[in-house]
Amino acid sequence: MQVDPDVNHDIITIGASTGGLEVLLQAAHDLPPDLEAAVFVVVHVQAMHESRLPEMIASRGPLPAHHPVHGEKIEPGTIYIAPPDNHLSLRPDRIDVVRGPKENGHRPAVNALFRSASTAFGPRVIGVVLSGHQDCGTAGMLSIKARGGISVVQAPESAVAPDMPNSVIENVAVDHLIHPRELGALLARLASMPAPSPATTSSAIAQLEGVSPGQSANIVCPTCDGVLTQAQAGQYEQYRCHVGHTFSLGSLVREQGEQMERALWAAVRALEESAALSGKLASRERGDMKTRFAEKARTQRDEAELIRKILLQGSTLSDEDAKLV
Repeated sequence: MQVDPDVNHDIITIGASTGGLEVLLQAAHDLPPDLEAAVFVVVHVQAMHESRLPEMIASRGPLPAHHPVHGEKIEPGTIYIAPPDNHLSLRPDRIDVVRGPKENGHRPAVNALFRSASTAFGPRVIGVVLSGHQDCGTAGMLSIKARGGISVVQAPESAVAPDMPNSVIENVAVDHLIHPRELGALLARLASMPAPSPATTSSAIAQLEGVSPGQSANIVCPTCDGVLTQAQAGQYEQYRCHVGHTFSLGSLVREQGEQMERALWAAVRALEESAALSGKLASRERGDMKTRFAEKARTQRDEAELIRKILLQGSTLSDEDAKLV
């Protein structure tokens, strides 16, 4: 692999979730004041959360940190942190801060940062995945590695939530597996190293990034009901709708489960309302119509109660209940 002595690994991207804050603060403390790289950070936070992360990081170390604005130019020796409810994406000449479609249920999303950094800066990118639940960051790290960038992952045994590191380890060729106190010094050393020449990406990576369409998945998006397409790089599967909502296989299963629960609770509400209306009609009618509406009300109350039991208990249906489904 050829190396360009005039270009270093000057783009550092970091993704974290549960348990990653302390690692970030330690790394900020250990980074040198003359770091010849820009640092970009995505931490999963609630949409309405008022983030104080820039102040916390800036107070721990020598580098300034802030939430960037859309269109801001990239400056080395600066830490840029994704604002709540906005994706942080990179272009060759600027930073994009946009409320794009959620990825794996997150906005900001680690994958959006990693993918855009890899597309814009190729082998100059260092990707870092820290502690967190689920598997956000894996798809983005596949993009970084495909273009010759460097992958750094927190050792799972040192993580409060090892899911994100484990997912990357299972799906990506990891260059550095580190413990929290090693991160700052490692990033400073890697940032000073020359970057290799750009690499050519495969069709699988193009599909993973949404550049080219994947195969039809015959599943609709649980967020917007758009048709999903499927991309696969190695054993890692990803699903994307035409709007841009993106899911790993695990996050798609979780989102569909939540959608199913919402639908079932809506069914309970509709059945109970219909039973109440049928009961009112039964009280006003006579003869066969009174009997029919009373029976309809009883049946709908039973059906609503059965669905409620399934939702609240999550138990296996009895043979008698199964006959009602």
